[in-house]
Amino acid sequence: MVNELKQRVLDGGAITEKEAQWLLNEADREELCAAANEIRIRFKGNEMEMCSILNAKSGKCTQDCKWCSQSMFHKTDVEEYELVDLKLAEKQAKENAEKGVNKFSLVTSGRAISNKNLDELCGVYKNIQQTTPIHLCASMGLLNLSQLEKLKEAGVENYHCNIETAPSFFPKVVTSHTMDEKIRTIKYAQSLGMHVCSGGIIGMGETAEQRVEMAFTLKDLGIDSIPINILMQVEGAELKVDNEISDEEILTAFAMFRFINPKANIRLAGGRSLISHIQDKALASGVSAALVGDYLTTIGTNIEQDKEIFKNAGFSLAQNKCEHA
Repeated sequence: MVNELKQRVLDGGAITEKEAQWLLNEADREELCAAANEIRIRFKGNEMEMCSILNAKSGKCTQDCKWCSQSMFHKTDVEEYELVDLKLAEKQAKENAEKGVNKFSLVTSGRAISNKNLDELCGVYKNIQQTTPIHLCASMGLLNLSQLEKLKEAGVENYHCNIETAPSFFPKVVTSHTMDEKIRTIKYAQSLGMHVCSGGIIGMGETAEQRVEMAFTLKDLGIDSIPINILMQVEGAELKVDNEISDEEILTAFAMFRFINPKANIRLAGGRSLISHIQDKALASGVSAALVGDYLTTIGTNIEQDKEIFKNAGFSLAQNKCEHA
């Protein structure tokens, strides 16, 4: 049945939620991952797209996302600052571009960035755009249409707003805002012609069926880029998960997301350090993009080492003419 579903997707068709649940729960894992990789090659080729982020505003977040070190409701040792040094942001974007990174994003904590801070960061984006070929992204919370218009005018092509998890599981891990508010921001960005990056975290206690639900929600939203984060439990954060997600669940999740979203970039994101021992298998399970360098509040990966890893896995590195996905 795996090959039958694979061929349907390769021919331009789609699988159902019931079939996706079968893939997760019943299919042979190696057969499933190999099939997902074939789908990736058909629709995304062998190019690996790399992106990087900079934590531009850190800590003191008024939202209660139960996994997050930046929430003011948690007692963590996360660094707190209003805005990163603006020259540092420009410098990092330039250095990342020189290393072959395709996209660069400024990320801010909080429900939504203030207009004052937004104006300052738009100035940074304009400076980067004038001097660096890297594609610009932003992740600044639940913005309204006029705020997103400012970002677009400053050269930002891609807006990032994770839905985090399945709609049915979301209220269990966030109560200070809703999934509908996230979807509204996503649709605002899309209405302006911006590409949207939206994914979530697996391993927060959701069921396999809810991972399928998340994947179909992203499909229905027409998302170009889907970052899949593995939960990294934070000391002092509210969320505690006793049964950590298994290696097999992680690999089958990557493959399932590829089956459901064949034309999107399925992106390795946060938690890569947790799967370093199976990263080669993940790269052969439908993945076509990766977050490189440091993550939001944790030390990430060495970009040059990552480039070698991707090349050894059979990928070429996307150039800064990437299709914004």
